[in-house]
Amino acid sequence: MEYVTHLREDGSYQPLKEHLEGTATRSAKFAASFGSSSHAERTALLHDIGKYSPNGQRRQRDPEHTAKLDHSTAGAKAAADLDDMHAAFAIAGHHGGLPDLGTRLSLDDGTLCARLNKKLTGGDDPSAWRSEISLPTGVQLTPPWLPRNDVRLTAMYIRMLFSCLVDADFLDTERALSKEEKPRGIGDSMPALLEKLQAHVAKWLEEPKSDLCALRNEVLRRCLRGSEDPQGLYSLTVPTGGGKTVSSLAFALSHAVKHGMKRIIYVIPYTSIIDQNAKVFQEILGDENVVEHHSQVDLPDTDAETPDALRKRLACENWDAPVIVTTAVQFFESFYAAKPGRCRKLHNVANSVVIFDEAQTLPISLMRPCVSVIDQLVQHYGVTAVLCTATQPALGRLFKQLAPTLVQREIAPDPDGLFDDFRRVSFQREGVFTPEELAGRLAEVEQVLCIVNTRKRAQQVYERLPEEGRFHLSTLMIPTDREETLNVIRARLRNGQVCRVVSTSLVEAGVDVDFPSVWRELAGLDSILQAAGRCNREGKRSAAESVVHVFDAEGDPPRSMMQQREAATKVMGEFEEINTRPAIRAYFNRLLWVKGDDALDAKRILNSERACTFRKTAEAFRLIDADTCTVYVPNEGNAEDIAQLRAGLYSRALIRRLGRSSVNVYQNEYKNLVFAGIVEDHQEDGFGILIQPDAYKPKCGLSTEVGDGFLAK
Repeated sequence: MEYVTHLREDGSYQPLKEHLEGTATRSAKFAASFGSSSHAERTALLHDIGKYSPNGQRRQRDPEHTAKLDHSTAGAKAAADLDDMHAAFAIAGHHGGLPDLGTRLSLDDGTLCARLNKKLTGGDDPSAWRSEISLPTGVQLTPPWLPRNDVRLTAMYIRMLFSCLVDADFLDTERALSKEEKPRGIGDSMPALLEKLQAHVAKWLEEPKSDLCALRNEVLRRCLRGSEDPQGLYSLTVPTGGGKTVSSLAFALSHAVKHGMKRIIYVIPYTSIIDQNAKVFQEILGDENVVEHHSQVDLPDTDAETPDALRKRLACENWDAPVIVTTAVQFFESFYAAKPGRCRKLHNVANSVVIFDEAQTLPISLMRPCVSVIDQLVQHYGVTAVLCTATQPALGRLFKQLAPTLVQREIAPDPDGLFDDFRRVSFQREGVFTPEELAGRLAEVEQVLCIVNTRKRAQQVYERLPEEGRFHLSTLMIPTDREETLNVIRARLRNGQVCRVVSTSLVEAGVDVDFPSVWRELAGLDSILQAAGRCNREGKRSAAESVVHVFDAEGDPPRSMMQQREAATKVMGEFEEINTRPAIRAYFNRLLWVKGDDALDAKRILNSERACTFRKTAEAFRLIDADTCTVYVPNEGNAEDIAQLRAGLYSRALIRRLGRSSVNVYQNEYKNLVFAGIVEDHQEDGFGILIQPDAYKPKCGLSTEVGDGFLAK
């Protein structure tokens, strides 16, 4: 009998043996980055052996056969019989998602133990697999650094093994259905990318335009010597306006070439600055070498083998470009996820340089599990991690707890001296303002940036400004419109035209604008200093002339910011100059440790990890408490892509392109928009499509309040 899988459009089948061996070859290659090739190979060889059963073959050969087939339990049981619970988890979840462990008495509850207790007899007997498949023997499977009794490390390892299996399975399926090997990892080599960067910065280094540019060059030259540094954990502590974006890329490329590393991943706090950083990298390296991962779309994972299910499975992101620009939400939530679509990309983080931009923005309540991911990647998966920020969080104590032998090194030359050299602003405490009073003060000057803490206040202040030259920056604007607005703002600033901008905090983390004056509502010290980086950015004025006004707003502040505001207020009272490393260190020591260690893992994520409750962990770990949903905004440039989306013709390329035309809204907002007939609902696939054009304004973004023409964010 010929055992088959995957019915092609031409009516032919892929041989099941071919699929298992092809998946095994890919999976072994992926796992080589962390020394587990043989383990990944054996796991992949077992993953679909349930299809060797009579019922399995009936389901494969009869497209009309709709009875549900559990084809993954057989492989999980075979792995468990080999005392390989790592593989058992990965195989059991390779379509529907990693299960929780359960107990020996578990039955019919979806846990791994319940799957292993299942009897496979008669039509479900998969034993014919032994006639075609031979497993590797006499080889070391798990890496020597993985002790059986360290469940925190084991949970991470299971996800990495799972990632290799899932990506390999999807790619082999894609090849079988198209009958051709699609190119993977398109893009230039790391040495070629380093040459492009060196050519780009050569003129800067030869002819600095100003004293400030000469200071930036000192940092850049040091980063270009990244080849001198061993793989490990680094910080790049450079004041705002110090050129961290290009300098960190220089370090990453130089370092990657020296150590034979395969990609660079930028982890950024907000989608609002993905487009800016990605554009910088694309200008230097070329569009084809950079992937922007905007979308929060989470296509569903099921055990179904239908063509629709396969298309969705194959479309999920796998980070196969040389440079990835993504969000902290995508990065960290993926490392605590259970779904195949979310975990598919994880193995591509191994043997990479990962830059954590604005590392201080990680939430306090999840700081311990986030640091746990970083320490494991560095120690066991060949990653060099760089914490890149002007306001370096005091994480040394936490790294010492989780990874006592891990050493953190500073890249920047003389960070304390840099803070003195880059000082370009002065700070002034103001009083409490109503929206009218604040708008009045802003209207007294022609060029000013005001950053407030809430959407509502941003809207109130914006509406009270004179119409000439007023702007609002919003994450509810699609990336292309946000980018265009920033270009207009920069042009008006250069030309001396009226330019008054109101925004929430999205503008302060790395957005390249230069205002003579900035107003910042009281927030955390890191936010205040990041806002200051938008003032006198190019050092064209004296610090005395370039004032950052720290004010308070009428009414109660957001509860989520109370701790940060209190810590900032105390530090501003203790330090005459707040933009110094001692002041920043004092702020984070007060912020991180005032409530004890348990506050840094408020949802007890690491306890959940140690219990191997993968689904429970995935539900609990949310970097942003409120779930969001992606809404695609149709326009003249994406009409064909929107049509493909509606037709269900999903692909990675399609989802990547449409990321430039998307906004992410909270679930309650999404439901209201659907109910009002403003958004076409595709929530089963994790997205919606705007069908009322008036609800989106290029200058203001998507209105998320029904009946309201404008809402700021």
